[in-house]
Order: sequence, then C-alpha cells, then structure tokens
Amino acid sequence: MMFGSVAAMRKVLDTTGGERMLRSFSVVVSVVLLLAQVTTAGAVVRIGDDRGGQIGPYLSRFASVRNSGELVMIDGPCLSACTLIVGAVPPDRICVTKRASLGFHAAWNFATSGQPVFSPEGTRLLWELYPPAVRRWIKRRGGLTPHMIFLRGSELAHMYRLCR
Repeated sequence: MMFGSVAAMRKVLDTTGGERMLRSFSVVVSVVLLLAQVTTAGAVVRIGDDRGGQIGPYLSRFASVRNSGELVMIDGPCLSACTLIVGAVPPDRICVTKRASLGFHAAWNFATSGQPVFSPEGTRLLWELYPPAVRRWIKRRGGLTPHMIFLRGSELAHMYRLCR
C-alpha cells in the first residue's frame, strides 16, 4: 500500500483536524445535495476488483461514502488501500458477496531510488483505522507485513453480513 506523504496523512488523521475537515466536507456535501434536491440514501456503492493505491484518495472517497449514508457492497477483491472501507464505513452499512475478499499488507513508500520501502509509521496509522475484529484477524495471521493476507469466505461473512 503506497502511503504518500506521512506528514499529510497525519494531518488528515489528526483527531481534531480530521473531524473538523470531515464536518466541513459533510456540510458542503449536504448543501450540494439539498440544492440539487437529490438524495443518495439507500444507494449502493459496489466495490470489486480494486487493487488499492495511495491512502489519501481512498480516505477522502470513503469519508464521502460514509457521510452519504450509502450501503457498500464488496463484490470481488478489495486490496491494499481499498480495505480502508472497513474502517471508514460503519459495519452495518457494509455487505459482502461470496466473491468478496479483503487483502491486507503493510504500508510502504518509494525510496529516492524508486524502490518500495516499508513504512512503520504508515503501517501504524493503517492499524489504527481498522476495526477491532479486523485487527484481531490480522494479528492472528502475523500482523501487517509486506506479504498480502486475504480475509474472505466464512471468516469475512462472520464479520459482515451477506448481500442479498
């Protein structure tokens, strides 16, 4: 999972600043929806075949999904930064299909040489974002390492309801 700027992510994840930013974003989204006389409550966001990427854009996207009231359907692989959905959206608004799988690994950055380098600080931040049940599952499998581990099948269905 490419982490990007750790300083920028700390700013986003700062409890007070992050909450203030999310409240401001929520107000803007609410005003836009009111002006457009559109509601997204009851809509479904389908996630599948998502390989992840930089954490920042995923945090922004998933904050928007959380604030919208939309249901999230995980229907296929959701890897790397995509897994932040389980920390951003309440579990009662997430459902999984039989094709769903979550792939977790440690955060990394590019070194000046262009090679990927493990980011302990980024990995700690990821860890804090995941809900307790997901952290327990990851911990039982050796923690967040450079190697991807997959949560799927009955183990995933025990944490999140099946989509109808």
